[in-house]
Amino acid sequence: MEVDRSITADRVLDVLTNLFLTRGVPRHIRSDNGPEFIARAIRRHSEQAGLEMLYIEPGAPWENGFAESFFSRLRDELLNVEEFTDLAEARWFARRRLHEHNHERPHSSLGYRTPSEFAAGCAAASAPAAPPLQPRHSREEEPLSVTEPKLS
Repeated sequence: MEVDRSITADRVLDVLTNLFLTRGVPRHIRSDNGPEFIARAIRRHSEQAGLEMLYIEPGAPWENGFAESFFSRLRDELLNVEEFTDLAEARWFARRRLHEHNHERPHSSLGYRTPSEFAAGCAAASAPAAPPLQPRHSREEEPLSVTEPKLS
């Protein structure tokens, strides 16, 4: 989960490349038509990685229901209940929320397992082979800590 005041197409490329290196290249990514996802650099990079970009129709969020559900819960459970003093604090809360979502909260759609339990049970052989990719620059993340963030 990336938290910033603005995220450019180049930053999206960094995140995608690092995800591909750690998780493998998916067959496709479904996204909205935001400028960071339709940029030439993103299209070129996805073609080189053998990835198909699927865009939802403008004004049709139901075409990406999983993401809409996630964003709705994120809004209800984090963004509407927390007030952040700065970006560092917002990033800390986002990392904590992501950890809870992936490692602590069972999901009914996954047989009441956490996403990390579900992923561990998936056969690695079913993942498509990723073409060779080079790591891109990435913002250093602080390790997730159970202590409260430092407020300035």
